[in-house]
Amino acid sequence: MRKLSVILILGAVLLSGGCGLIARLGSPSSRERVIPAEYNLAEREGQSILVLVNQPGWLSSDINLRFRLTKAITEVLVKEAEIGAESFIGYDRLFEFRSGKSNFSLLSAPQVGEALDADMVLLVEISDYDFSKIAGMEYYKGLLSAQSALFDTSTGTKLWPITESSRSIKIGFEVEKRGREFALARFVAGTAHAVTRHLYDCPWNKFKFADDRNVVGWEEWK
Repeated sequence: MRKLSVILILGAVLLSGGCGLIARLGSPSSRERVIPAEYNLAEREGQSILVLVNQPGWLSSDINLRFRLTKAITEVLVKEAEIGAESFIGYDRLFEFRSGKSNFSLLSAPQVGEALDADMVLLVEISDYDFSKIAGMEYYKGLLSAQSALFDTSTGTKLWPITESSRSIKIGFEVEKRGREFALARFVAGTAHAVTRHLYDCPWNKFKFADDRNVVGWEEWK
């Protein structure tokens, strides 16, 4: 009799909550929810990928920025998109090719990819960079702007994004108190995430982050 009463009470609770309560009980948690990939890079399994980070010659930045971004982007795609590390063209090959080509800046992303036997090229074109120490303090601030796109090497066509020429990336922070190296690592990690999060099913609770300056109203964030 007591067991029946418990069942009846539970049934009444569910009914009083209506469909909303039932939906909440059956809905996925924030960890289970994902933002679907705009282009699922993992579906091109077995094909080689070149991560190509470029910047104009006049733009002053940290000497190892291109290497650090390349490494971070590759690591995210290996971990989150579950793409084998062997699929990526090594940075040393790109560095050697770049150093030996006087007209490298005139080459398109597919042309560089073809020269290095890559099936796809994930291009990150840095357009603005400002990373500096706050006067009189051991704090740092920074802003990085870039555009990103994915190309098929054999056809030269753009695979992603579909609706625009490239995806705008803007990362920044007003104050980082944990030193220069940590500030630079924060910069690199944020940029890598902003570039890659559209190329795999990104967990809902990880998709947005505080350093994303493309978000409307970011100026009001604390």
